[in-house]
Formats: sequence, C-alpha cells, structure tokens
Amino acid sequence: MATVELRFSAQPEHVRTARLVAAAVARRAGVDEAVLDEVRLAVGEACSRAVGLHRSHGITEPVSVALTEEEKAFSIEVGDSVPGPGADPADSGTGPGRPGPETDGEGEDEMGLAVISGLVDDMEVRSGAGGGVIRMSWPTADAMLQT
Repeated sequence: MATVELRFSAQPEHVRTARLVAAAVARRAGVDEAVLDEVRLAVGEACSRAVGLHRSHGITEPVSVALTEEEKAFSIEVGDSVPGPGADPADSGTGPGRPGPETDGEGEDEMGLAVISGLVDDMEVRSGAGGGVIRMSWPTADAMLQT
C-alpha cells in the first residue's frame, strides 16, 4: 500500500495543485481513465471545502490530503483542522460543515458535499475534536477486471 501525502496552506490557489497531483497518482494507481475527471472534481470540491472552513474559522494549520493506492482501490482523504460539533462548548453544533455563527457558508458546504457524493460511489465524512475528514475511494482497473 503506497501513500502520497500533501499538506498545503489554506489558500484557494493550492486547490488546483491538489487536483493535478490526485489525478496523476490515481492514474499511476490504475484508476480507469474515464474516471479521472471525477477524481479531479471530487478532490477539488473536498479541498475547496477544507480551505473555506479553515479561512472562515481563522485556522492557519495546513489542509491535508492523503492519496492511498490499495490492492483493489484508490482512496483519498482530505482533512481539515476545524473541530466538529460538540468538541468545543462554544461551538454552535451546526451541520456537517461545522460553520460557526459568524459564517453563513452552511448552504455552500452542503452543496459541496452533494457534488462530491454525486461523483463518488464510496464516500465517508467524519468529524471530531481534531478536525474533519472526507474519505473517497474508487476501484482500480485490476479490481474491475476481477469482477
């Protein structure tokens, strides 16, 4: 199992680089060429969401992306450092995007998650005290041949 890890400052201009790296690693992992656009779009949405959360909450820690080649799948985890609902007593506990009361980005966040779920069959969203993670995975060409 090979993993490529990226960490970048929460600036919108770095999202493009994350998309390019994700597509290159997915191609090398054996993801079907027809699916690479979906990988690029999903990673772009997940990274844009993480960047937006960091910026709206004033977090200076980098956004993290882990691209993992497994035996029959390729997975990507995009992590943010925004504590989830219930992690902080001052937290408002709003939606999966965890926007605080000072932001009105909850609708945009939900739209981003909807876009990602439309691009990825296998998606998981987790959040906790250390931040949130969107995990996405796609089958590799080898897995498709074995079915």
